[in-house]
Amino acid sequence: MYQADIDNNTNYRTNESFTQEFTRSCLGRILIFGVIILVGMLVAYFTAPNEADMNEEMNDNLMQCLEVNDGVKGDVVDDYVHNLTFIFTTADTTVIPEDVLQTYHKYNRLVSYRHTFYSTSYIHNNMHPEGTRVGVGIFGLIIPTAYFGDILLEVGPIHKGYEQKLNQQVIGQPEELDLGKTPEIREFHYKGNEEE
Repeated sequence: MYQADIDNNTNYRTNESFTQEFTRSCLGRILIFGVIILVGMLVAYFTAPNEADMNEEMNDNLMQCLEVNDGVKGDVVDDYVHNLTFIFTTADTTVIPEDVLQTYHKYNRLVSYRHTFYSTSYIHNNMHPEGTRVGVGIFGLIIPTAYFGDILLEVGPIHKGYEQKLNQQVIGQPEELDLGKTPEIREFHYKGNEEE
């Protein structure tokens, strides 16, 4: 038997306040989540770095990438670790050779864009004419994502010369080997001899 069947004067009200009921309801949780997202988007909008700040910080980060990879060229994992430290340090451009700096400035171009909630920086060169992303700025923090391989520091000919043939001819035809006469092979019969 249900309680309602026993007592017709049953009151289903609880002693919870309106705020407790609101936070436990589905609509209340959706509205609270929406307000948190809206506040996060407003903070991101007002703290996204502008183009000048992105260019300045990313130039420093790329100089640090050149400085660190001067002696031994690192792999992608080294670049990930270095990018995390580049956020908090500045470059010492006196360590980088002058010819490397001149080559960097000659063949690479850094462009930054301010989007609605974040900013991005791209480096353009002959390897990446459409640009490859080397940094992201959000919530006032500029995070480098540059790899040493993204920076163009050596330029040379793509092919050996115009007189070179594109398709090299085969040097010689392989000689056909005489494998002999094909032997007569009789099919195996499960009873033994076919004629019987």
